[in-house]
This record gives sequence, structure tokens and C-alpha cells, in this order.
Amino acid sequence: MQKLTKALFAVLAGLSLVALSLFSAACGSDDNAAPTTSTTSAGSTLEGGITVSAAASLTDAFTEIGDDFHAANPDVEVTFNFDSSATLATQIIEGAPVDVYASADEANMTKLTDQNLVAGEAEVFARNELVIITKPGNPQDIKTLADLADAGVISLCGQDVPCGKYSAQALEKAGVSIPESSVTRGQHVGATLTAVSEGDAVAGIVYVSDAKTAGDAVASVSIPTDANVIATYPIGAIAASQHLEIAEAFKAYVLGEDGQAVLAEFGFLPPA
Repeated sequence: MQKLTKALFAVLAGLSLVALSLFSAACGSDDNAAPTTSTTSAGSTLEGGITVSAAASLTDAFTEIGDDFHAANPDVEVTFNFDSSATLATQIIEGAPVDVYASADEANMTKLTDQNLVAGEAEVFARNELVIITKPGNPQDIKTLADLADAGVISLCGQDVPCGKYSAQALEKAGVSIPESSVTRGQHVGATLTAVSEGDAVAGIVYVSDAKTAGDAVASVSIPTDANVIATYPIGAIAASQHLEIAEAFKAYVLGEDGQAVLAEFGFLPPA
């Protein structure tokens, strides 16, 4: 009987050790378990889509920035709406479903901030300069703003959009007057450049970034600093956005090192 009791005790002791080992292994497995929250390969938890309304002059730079932002956040889709800053501001005021607004001037952004339509503070992310553009080879031999007065048809942006206002300021500073009968006006800077590149105008005034993007389609003539005008570009997340976290992340990306590098590549000046 004593031998049987000892044997039974030994079996029970062994079973206890096995149970303890299994419990310890289970605990260790829980400690090392992967987090239950979903993350992207870049470590981002952003998921969804945003619409970015941006000045036409940002088309190429923001398209590349959008691709880069998506690469860093694979679960986020960015849709762009490019047009004149004034048109985009009006759309937002009228309730268009926009998440981020990037303007080519501070005046149009102010229209939104005055109505509390921007979340937090709008921030300047880039600047730009003006340049004269001509047909390739500059057949009219245009050298200064003064040469535009009687060169033929001149392409300028609409009077109510930023690039049109900046151009008017530059011409005024240079003391140059172009008859309105000699002017063709574009809805935004892209249309203004196209009028020259396609031969509808002999010359025009656009941003340096647009002339750089156009490449050989136009020739560029610099405007001296004393007659030039610096365009200021602010960006803000829209308060009514249903994806405010993503909107703020996109804004931060544009203001960050990677976004700034792309803007510089396309001819924009840093914010300060």
C-alpha cells in the first residue's frame, strides 16, 4: 500500500510540472503577441480618403507629394481638385466636401478663416515668384515687362485670381500698362501658360514654378527683384472634414522635410 501511495504521488507531481510548463508557455506567448491594432508597413494607422483643393500652380508638385504621402500611408487615398484659389475658396464656402485647402495667396485663405472654416491655424508652406514667358526661342526678343506693352497678345491670369493680381502689381511697380484689348485672360495660371505654349499669345506672366514645369514649351525671361512680386502659399485643414486626422497629417507632410523637398524641386521658394 505504501509503495502504491508513493507511485501515485510521483505521477501527480509529474502532471503538476507539465501543467505549470504549459501555463508558463502560454503566458510567454501572450507577452510576445502582435498588437491587435492594424498598422501599415510604414507604421501608420491612417485609413480613409481626403480631397485636397489646391491652387492650379501646385498641380505637378502636389501630385507628386500625394503619391509620396500615399506610399507612406498605403491605406489613404488622396484626391485633388486643382483650380484658381478664388474658385476653390468659393466652393468650400458653399459647402463643397473638402478636407484640405492650399491657396496661392493669403487673401483667399482669409475668406475661410474669417468664417471659422479652417481647423486650427493656416500655415504658409511655400512662396513663388513671377516670370515672363514667351514662345520658344523668344521670337519677339522680349527682355523686360516694358516690352509687353506693344508686343502683341499677352496672356495674363484673370483679374480676380492670385496670379492675375500679382501680375497687375508687378506691371504697376514697373510702370507698364498693357491695353486690355491686347490681353487674353486665363481662368488660372495653367490656362495662362497654355495660351502662350499653344501660340494664342506671344508672351505672358506666370509663376516661376509653372515655367519650370513647362520645360521647352516656353522660354522664360526673368523679372528683376524690384519689379517682381512674391506669392505666398498657405495651407489649412478644413474644419468640417470627416477625416480631420488625415487632413492634418497631409498638411504636416507638406510642411515637413519630404514635402518641402518636392516643392523646391518644382521651383517653389521655402516659406521663409
